[in-house]
Amino acid sequence: MAEKETDKEHKDVEHIVSDAMRKALGVRISEISKDISGKLKKSPLLDFTINTKIKFKLAKKRFKQEYLRKLLRTSYGNISMVAKRAGVDRRSIHRIVKDAGIDVHKIREEMIKPYEVKQKAVGNIIEDVLEHYRTVIHPSKIEEVYKNVNNVSKDILDEIPDRQLSLKEAEEEFEKSYLSKALDENDGNATRTAKKIGLRYETLLRKLKSLGLR
Repeated sequence: MAEKETDKEHKDVEHIVSDAMRKALGVRISEISKDISGKLKKSPLLDFTINTKIKFKLAKKRFKQEYLRKLLRTSYGNISMVAKRAGVDRRSIHRIVKDAGIDVHKIREEMIKPYEVKQKAVGNIIEDVLEHYRTVIHPSKIEEVYKNVNNVSKDILDEIPDRQLSLKEAEEEFEKSYLSKALDENDGNATRTAKKIGLRYETLLRKLKSLGLR
């Protein structure tokens, strides 16, 4: 039952994104809508540049720090709230915050609205996807969306369901994206991929299997 509800939720996100992009572009382009909605189905806060030139463990560490930074900003710097949302204890949050050099006091002073953090994340996703379609969409159309990206992201954010991911779930999504990209860049060769990203071959195979990538 839960799986059916999730499928319906995902379809709704695609419909919401499709309507917003049609309004911005003047036409429906299903590929763009699918690419954007695919990135939004988990959480806008998962927006993160995947750089496989950085070794896997370091890239994952940076992702975890950036994800918690966003959670802190959407929680007004409240450590207890972030720990609850991330599904980990307060000490773990404090440890990651200290290691990353995150200034919690500054976050509290800035008091940026959680909505604004998420809206910026949605806007980044839209811009990132549009970059891949510059050769197939008229430049004036794309520039129009760029100029109105705040309005487009607001249209989408106002409608999509707000799903909170635990830190473990967020890390799994990062691992899937990172390892999928690394494999693609090495033509699916696991041995070469493992060497490039700094993992033992056996460790990579175990991760691929647990993530459903093999």
